[in-house]
Amino acid sequence: MRQALDVRTERRQPPENRLDPEQARPTALGDLRFRTLLGADDWNGLPAAIRRRFAKRLADGATAICAGRLVEMRVSRAGRFLANLLRPFGAPLPLQQAVDVPSVVTVTEDVRSGGQVWTRLYANRTGFPQVIHSAKQFTGPTGLEEYLGFGLAMALRVEATEDALLFHSAGYYWRIGTWRLRLPRWLEPGALLVEHRDRAASDGDGAFLFALTLTHKWFGELIYQAGLYREQRP
Repeated sequence: MRQALDVRTERRQPPENRLDPEQARPTALGDLRFRTLLGADDWNGLPAAIRRRFAKRLADGATAICAGRLVEMRVSRAGRFLANLLRPFGAPLPLQQAVDVPSVVTVTEDVRSGGQVWTRLYANRTGFPQVIHSAKQFTGPTGLEEYLGFGLAMALRVEATEDALLFHSAGYYWRIGTWRLRLPRWLEPGALLVEHRDRAASDGDGAFLFALTLTHKWFGELIYQAGLYREQRP
């Protein structure tokens, strides 16, 4: 099923799908970049609450803030090893396994790249919270990349379902200036799936699930983390 999905995505997007300058900036009416990546039919099939969040204009210093709690966490021994191995690269994977702890996600506009800076904070019962930074940039072979810092980036493919917006990893890269060097598949940390799943129907009050799953070809599931959030109104 995933192979069929990838074929459909590749047909819709050219090999080097960069949004043109007019599409790469939020408009006065809203941010149309995720809609452009998905196409009108898939975009319109998403729940209205998800469309509203991912079409929100965040230029001019605006920030979207979502607060909630971690509700589920699984980390294998290989997952813990990988998370600690990546500490020198900004610790992009969760290091602690506590659940039912506060968590906050903020999204701001990245003026330099025209993308979005995502900051995720996870409380820790035994010390300071872990803070993870990354930037979604509308460039690269699929039209969307997650930049983790230190030259490390991950191409993303976007999928819409009846209740979720999904982000699938589509290759890992070292970026050196305008050059992209793809990591060999045997060096990749695994297939990453990020879910933004609407829960308003079951939980009410605008709730949504934000979940991350990292699965390795040989070691199976490395990390699963899920949090239940609600957007904070100004």
